[in-house]
Amino acid sequence: MPTGVHLRDARQQLFDAAERVLLRDGPSALTSRAITDEAGCAKGVLHRHFADFDAFLTDLVLDRTAQLEAQASALRESAGTGTVAGNLTTALTALFGPLPVAIIPLITFRDELRARLRQARPGGGIAILSQATIAVSAYLADERELGRIAAGADIDSLTLSLVGGGHLLFADRAPGPPTAAAVKKLVTATIAHVV
Repeated sequence: MPTGVHLRDARQQLFDAAERVLLRDGPSALTSRAITDEAGCAKGVLHRHFADFDAFLTDLVLDRTAQLEAQASALRESAGTGTVAGNLTTALTALFGPLPVAIIPLITFRDELRARLRQARPGGGIAILSQATIAVSAYLADERELGRIAAGADIDSLTLSLVGGGHLLFADRAPGPPTAAAVKKLVTATIAHVV
């Protein structure tokens, strides 16, 4: 690899390269060499911008998790409009897009990454799943306030069922994402007794 090649916003280019490797080849293929090869830069570039590979991965996950905030906001803003099932179906499809689903196993299998994420985001949990849980829970609470969900609905249990079920539907990357009909079926069955 050539050295001395200037990278504009090297951090972002490295994040984008990591995303491409992650989506194309999966979490096990995500190495510093694969990322710098994908970015077209020397391996040392990554280590000039990050203390070590786990520091890079931590920043990558935090950056991509922050991008989910827009989707979480859109879900909250949808409260009182459309149907509860339709809003949740759209949200789960967005929150469990290809990149979030690829990041979850990366976090699961890298102990040091999980430890660093816990330090960066007190409260624990797995980034991405935590973000989805917060978004769905807040949305359900808003809909309960609006009277579109039963006043006695157990928001915590509904949230865990929707996020856990949604993750399971989207977790198998090989055949591609589930159909909208499959996601809606899960959502409808989960919330049927409270809508």
